[in-house]
Amino acid sequence: MPVSVVSPRRLAGARGPLRALVLAAFALEGRSAGEVSVTLSDDATLRGLNRDWRGLDRATDVLSFGYDEGEGPVSGDVVVSLERVVEQARRFRVGVGRELARVVVHGALHLVGLDHDRAAARRRMRAREDRVLRAGREAIAELEAAMPATAAGRSRR
Repeated sequence: MPVSVVSPRRLAGARGPLRALVLAAFALEGRSAGEVSVTLSDDATLRGLNRDWRGLDRATDVLSFGYDEGEGPVSGDVVVSLERVVEQARRFRVGVGRELARVVVHGALHLVGLDHDRAAARRRMRAREDRVLRAGREAIAELEAAMPATAAGRSRR
């Protein structure tokens, strides 16, 4: 399978919808999947990766590591902090499944070469995120159903 999802066992129901969202992001950009891995992890892991690869000693919600250049199939890793997802869902007043979908789509779009280092690029990336999320409403509904209130090991307030 070109898109694999590594998650805690209790979130096994999230794997299919996450695969579908990654593939939708690639398709809407005219790309196909090579070997892609999505890993649902924690703040400590993301902080270590962020420090080691970007020189930023802080946790972040998602990191993407692309392994291809050019127009062929997309290969890479997307690593997500479930702790950040839960916190951001609370802050943005959305469901944990919806926020997880947004973060994974964001990571997938980084793999196809989109970035948000400038205002115009941020607007373009946000518009593409929104487009994928609109197309992926069914997958988001499945994620909402699959995400327990303690997705990151903490209860929702």
